[in-house]
Amino acid sequence: MQTIKASEFKAKCLALMDEVARTGEPIRITKAGKPVAELCPVRTAKPATPFGIWKGRTRILGDIMEPIDVDEWEALK
Repeated sequence: MQTIKASEFKAKCLALMDEVARTGEPIRITKAGKPVAELCPVRTAKPATPFGIWKGRTRILGDIMEPIDVDEWEALK
């Protein structure tokens, strides 16, 4: 991890932000030789969506468009 002084970070802030975004490597910022902050890339999680969530996990048995015969339901017996 790269370490940089706060005064140097202040002067090169935008360039350092671009570097972190490009490389994914965080930068530790120090003040008087002690670490005070880290500049890290944002890791965005893929938003959960219900569309396609069961893709590859399910099987269709029979004709799903065929009308259901209520007389064959075991729950109604």
